Amino acid sequence: MSQSADFPYLHGFSKDEQERLRKQARFGEYTVYQNVNLSGVQNLLEVGCGVGAQSEIILRRFPDLHLTGIDRSSKQLSAARHRLAQLPGCAGRFEMKEMDATKMDFGANSFDGAYLCWILEHVPDPIRVLSEVRRVLRPGSVIYLTEVMNASFFLDPYSPNVWKYWMAFNEYQLKQKGDPFVGAKLGNFLMQLGYQDIHTEIKTWFLDNRYPQARKDCVEYWTELLLSASEQLISAKCVSQEVVEGMKEEMARVANDPNAVFFYSFVQARART
Repeated sequence: MSQSADFPYLHGFSKDEQERLRKQARFGEYTVYQNVNLSGVQNLLEVGCGVGAQSEIILRRFPDLHLTGIDRSSKQLSAARHRLAQLPGCAGRFEMKEMDATKMDFGANSFDGAYLCWILEHVPDPIRVLSEVRRVLRPGSVIYLTEVMNASFFLDPYSPNVWKYWMAFNEYQLKQKGDPFVGAKLGNFLMQLGYQDIHTEIKTWFLDNRYPQARKDCVEYWTELLLSASEQLISAKCVSQEVVEGMKEEMARVANDPNAVFFYSFVQARART
């Protein structure tokens, strides 16, 4: 979920951010992986592996596959290698390579599965990435894509600073040639490139009074996600420090409101070459 340090990245590359990415992966694991089946895959390509947060989950959940992760950030890859090397059952089962996903060094038919999670939102040309993935996959291989659909975000009670911040968050990503709404486009991308057996699924976090602790946990987690971009947004003059502080205060109030509602949907697609 990262880019080269030569390019702006919404969330930055700090050690705190690396840990937040791992926490994010754990937080979303149940929802993200509920219908992901990689049990028949032997050689998996993970595009945009970043710090290996998803790699760690994949290697644990599917103990028979070998994972090759690619990313454009040497800093993130170093963190991934260090982390995975310490985990039981991972030794000899992964490789992490610095590589441009739009121009991979792999030959055709190198893998029999691909996994992309929270990566296409950050790249200027997702079609080119998915075309390259198709090139390096063997015929009949499975691909899973999990991506944001930020237009779905809803929070109650109404929080004006949160909305100002959220709009700036998405506009900044668009200015960096990313796409905070890319999830809704996955089916079109896959069809355009000739993928087969395409399925899309809307996955949702919808938390209200029925799940008070889960709602509180989710809002607090989401606060961390929003704050991870605050330095970049302030530096780019997209938001003021006052808006950031207001957002933090409003999110804290929502987290403790007995009648709060949190809603967010994202999209997962599955297809075959």
